[in-house]
Amino acid sequence: MIEIIAGEKGKGKTKHLLDKVNASIQKATGSIVYLDKSPKHMYELNKQIRLIDVAEYPINNCDEFMGFLCGIISQDHDMEEMYLDSFLTISNIKDEEMTHAIEKLDIISEKFSVKIVLSIAKNEANLPECVKAKLILSL
Repeated sequence: MIEIIAGEKGKGKTKHLLDKVNASIQKATGSIVYLDKSPKHMYELNKQIRLIDVAEYPINNCDEFMGFLCGIISQDHDMEEMYLDSFLTISNIKDEEMTHAIEKLDIISEKFSVKIVLSIAKNEANLPECVKAKLILSL
């Protein structure tokens, strides 16, 4: 399952994502990972949530990012949820690759039974239909 929070930069997507991940730890039976572009939000996360600073890794395109996600999942068979803040930035995905990326995330999420929640810094009107279908919040 994929859920998306979208909105222009500065609209509060990260705050909503942090609230959602911290609330999810209460009912989680497996591991939860939060991927971000920096360690800036480390102290806002529950200590049981693993923060990964994606900027530390040499990820240059969509396929490398998907491989990175699969590597994280392969190391933790109890992975239950993944939260991806600033999705387009951390994944180096261009606008024209967004549909392909969401389709890949769907496959990964389904195959490994991992819920993926991401924030996208775009106005809802500028998103492809496959992304709009997964929106849980538009700011």
